[in-house]
Amino acid sequence: MPFLLLPILLQAYDPEIEAVMNRSRKEKQEQRAAAAAVATATDPAAALAREDGKVPIPAKFAAPFQACLDQAIESPDAGVAFAQKWRIEGGSFYARHCMGFAYARAERWTPAIVAFEQAAEEAERSGEMVEAARLWAQAGNAAMANGDLPKARGDFDAALARGLPDGLEKGEVHLDRARALVALNDMEAARDSLDIALTQAPKDPLGWLLSATLARRTGDLRLAQAHIARAVQLSPDDASVALEEGNIAVLTDHEDIARAAWGRAMKLAPDAPAGKAAADNLSRLPAAKSAG
Repeated sequence: MPFLLLPILLQAYDPEIEAVMNRSRKEKQEQRAAAAAVATATDPAAALAREDGKVPIPAKFAAPFQACLDQAIESPDAGVAFAQKWRIEGGSFYARHCMGFAYARAERWTPAIVAFEQAAEEAERSGEMVEAARLWAQAGNAAMANGDLPKARGDFDAALARGLPDGLEKGEVHLDRARALVALNDMEAARDSLDIALTQAPKDPLGWLLSATLARRTGDLRLAQAHIARAVQLSPDDASVALEEGNIAVLTDHEDIARAAWGRAMKLAPDAPAGKAAADNLSRLPAAKSAG
């Protein structure tokens, strides 16, 4: 059998690991963007609707929420103190939301989970079910970062049960849920969530990458080829995508594609885990070939 050693070799690295880290960094960037956007909700005209479909923050909460997030970005401890004071003064679930954000900024995941879950419960009591869903999802991501996979799965399930509208946001929650399920080794349920994520968020390359990886790990190489091709199309300069392209190519007897993909991963991110794994794969490829 050609490339006999490669299935063992590919056990050494899984894109899910780096994907989790990338998603964590991405979410921090998104939180900054969200903080900058809060001020637009103070416009009374914006209270009717926004182009992205999200319900704006009521004017009486928008300014202090923005100030709280700014404090948390500058100093997580200051953000927590601001949020605690604001909560006592009537900040509603927005204060707890900011508290969770501040704890997450400090990577204090256990209190972040508690704050996000309490915010979600308070939002539900206020009848804000979509906001509650978003907060449950943030609790799930904090639980993922804390390594508490069962809690992460439960929080993502809670988010989806609250009725997020169809579209990117729902797709992202299904994608996060799939990450937790893969880590819990529940591949069947992970596949179900990934399939929904691909339908709801078809332009997210991470979804296609993780779907391809899961297909490879479960032996569906035809699906793996199709989905990694889509990931490459959407994100040609992503080292994790290039690495997985090579992993799938070598298992489908396309050594030339594997070499090219791994070489691209090395050039894109020589010092990152994906680039280093690609270099390691390339260094072993001749020996693996001769073993056949």
